[in-house]
Amino acid sequence: MKTQIKKCTLADLSDLQKISIETFTDTFGAENTEKDLQDYLTKNYDLEKLTRELQHPQSDFYFIFVQEQLAGYLKINSGDAQTESIAENALEIERIYVRRSFKGQGLGKALMEHAIKIAIQRQKTVIWLGVWEFNQPAIAFYQKRDFVKTGTHSFFLGQDEQTDWIMEKIIKEEIQ
Repeated sequence: MKTQIKKCTLADLSDLQKISIETFTDTFGAENTEKDLQDYLTKNYDLEKLTRELQHPQSDFYFIFVQEQLAGYLKINSGDAQTESIAENALEIERIYVRRSFKGQGLGKALMEHAIKIAIQRQKTVIWLGVWEFNQPAIAFYQKRDFVKTGTHSFFLGQDEQTDWIMEKIIKEEIQ
């Protein structure tokens, strides 16, 4: 299986919007009302908002391809692009999603390793993320990679206030 990770540019905006909506809906659609889901998707995956995120100097998006098919994506933030101030020298994984048809192929692990590699290159000491408290498969995935729960924060999906776990990992000099 040939995989490739590629940094996104503005030329990828349409594909980024499509995969963002698809993977978020697949992951959270069944557990939320249609109205809350649509309100969230409209607000957060609007082309203007995604353009601003792509242009932010401290945010990066990456696509992962399998046999040249777009299979998933990653968004990382540092500095003032982070959604929370967790640690002084931290990198946030804001989004890590794999299309349903590509799950179970190690792509999430590859994206995670890519994020850790970037954190090491940028000399970060902590990598962190927020994960919905009821997303047990994701929590297990992160725990397997030595992320630990260090707190919580609110996440609004439409009008529904939900709780995300804040999970952190101390960065070591090499990827395990």
